[in-house]
Amino acid sequence: MDAFGKLLRQHRENAELSLRQLGAIIHFQYSHISQVERGDRRPTEALATACDRALDADGALVEAYRSERAGVTDLHRRTMLRAMTALAAAPAVAPLAGLEALRHGLSDAATPGHDEWEQIAADYGHGYYRQPRPALMAHLSADLTVLQHQIAADPGARRPGLLRAAARLSVIVALSLVASGQVVMGRRWWQTAHRIADQSEDAETRVLVRAWDVVNGCYDGRPPSAVVALSDEVLPLLGRQATSAACGLLAGRAQALSLAGRHAEAVATVRQLVDLAPRLPSTIVSDVESLWGWPEHRVHHTESWVYTHAGRLAEAEVAQDLALGLYPASQTRLRAQVQLHQAARLIRGGHISDGLRHAADTLDALPAHLHNHLLRSVATQVTTAVPTTERSRTAFVELADRVHA
Repeated sequence: MDAFGKLLRQHRENAELSLRQLGAIIHFQYSHISQVERGDRRPTEALATACDRALDADGALVEAYRSERAGVTDLHRRTMLRAMTALAAAPAVAPLAGLEALRHGLSDAATPGHDEWEQIAADYGHGYYRQPRPALMAHLSADLTVLQHQIAADPGARRPGLLRAAARLSVIVALSLVASGQVVMGRRWWQTAHRIADQSEDAETRVLVRAWDVVNGCYDGRPPSAVVALSDEVLPLLGRQATSAACGLLAGRAQALSLAGRHAEAVATVRQLVDLAPRLPSTIVSDVESLWGWPEHRVHHTESWVYTHAGRLAEAEVAQDLALGLYPASQTRLRAQVQLHQAARLIRGGHISDGLRHAADTLDALPAHLHNHLLRSVATQVTTAVPTTERSRTAFVELADRVHA
């Protein structure tokens, strides 16, 4: 039992109150109070203040909390600094990780309590579409090495923020692995991202991780029914607020429903997305370059996918024109995916030769280093759209060979 817990029990027993009675008075779970008394859980200022008032402790409990908190904060800082120093000096650590550990240690020594991980995660969101994959993964590996040590060294008030950042960075690792065709490794990272998000106890982070997993599941070869089931599990976590995570979940769910052949439900989900997206804060809508934003072109991309699969070809054409007109130049591969939707739309409309030619031209125009697993997945959908009676065409055989090579 620590000093605060011992003092709390003393005042509670002097007041002749049980744990349940005190919990009812201050509106805290009695089990929570019991854990604090035993020292199994750290008190919060809100709990200390509420107990102090309920037990007429005349400020003694608040003062004990603040003294203990100051000591714990200093201990955590010294522990983290020692961990960062040891990590920076470890011979087995990659040079980037060692250098980054040294920088974090210096930063914390100069500005105790300074936390830049939220900004680091934001920077990766902006770099995802621009930075070459090898460099991105090298930097991510270094940062995650440092972040892992910080999480282990600081179980205190900074932990939730560190876990939120770790969850977002894990999303980027998982997306990058699947995009490069390392689907099995990608699945492992998705599972890790889920666990970290849950440990953060932050609802937005939990939805965001699962939303991106649902979107990614439409490309990584998982059964569509499994991806839809994952989206079903997340829906209860959505609040009433419009967020990029909520929009991402609806977009991924709509695409997964399309792949499962549940077109009416897919269209209904797209309409939910179209209703929700205008309520997003302008800062999220205008963030067109970031993985964490939700610009207008993503709505039209989702419409393009769903309407093409559902055979609503006129609506698909409108959505495709809007998406292509809005995509920034930095997102060439995503533009190519919409162009492949156009090819599938042409084929479904009976213009098979035009569709196959458009798909081939799209792949030819895209630089080779952007031909990743996600693009090939969409190109496969183009070949699937071709009726079996038309698959003897030379253009189809060439496209199919190219996609599956």
